[in-house]
Amino acid sequence: MLDIYIANTPNGQKVLIALHELGLEYRLHRLNLGQLDQKKPEYLLINPNGRIPALVDQERQNFAVFESGAILIYLAEKTGKLLSMDVEERSRVFQWLMFQVSALGPIMGQAGWFLRSAEQRMPLGIQRFQNETIRLYGVLESQLSRFEYLGGSDYSIADISTWTWARRPEYAEISDHSFPNVRRWVKQIEQRKAVQSAMFEISKF
Repeated sequence: MLDIYIANTPNGQKVLIALHELGLEYRLHRLNLGQLDQKKPEYLLINPNGRIPALVDQERQNFAVFESGAILIYLAEKTGKLLSMDVEERSRVFQWLMFQVSALGPIMGQAGWFLRSAEQRMPLGIQRFQNETIRLYGVLESQLSRFEYLGGSDYSIADISTWTWARRPEYAEISDHSFPNVRRWVKQIEQRKAVQSAMFEISKF
C-alpha cells in the first residue's frame, strides 16, 4: 500500500496519473493548501520542503519520497514500467523529466503567480516568464516534431510529468497555436484511459 499526499495541482496530478497507469494500490490523502496542511509538523516529517506531493511506501518500512520527479522515478523503478532499462533511452527520459521539473514547471508557475497572485501588476515579470514559457514550448515542439513521445517512441514518466503542465498554456496566458506537435501530443495523452480516470478522481478534490 502506498500513501499519497497530493492536491489538485499539476504536480499532484502527475503522481495520480502514474499510479493509475501502473495499476498500483494506494490510499489518497488530500492536502488543503489554502489551510496550509503542507506546513503542519506531521507532514513535514514526510516532506521537509512543505510542498506537495509526497509518498510513503508501507512495503518498505514507511519509506518516504518527496518531489514529484523523484516520486515518478521511484514508482517506475518499483514496477519496472514507464522507464526503459536501456541506458540511452533511460537517459533521454531523465533528461526530459529534468527539463520539466527544473524549467517548464517553475517557469509556468512563476508566470501564473505574476498574472494572478502578485499584489501589484508587474509587466516586466509577466513578460519575462511568458516569453520563457513560449521558448520552452518551442523546445517541446522541436522534440515532438521528431518523436511521438518526449523520450522517443515510448510513453514514459517524462510525458506524464510534462503533460500536466503543458496541457494548460492558458495558465501562463499564452497560445499553443504555434505548437501543433505539442497540441497533438497533449491530445494523444489525454485520450489514455488511465489519464482520464486519474484526472476525474482528482477533479473531485
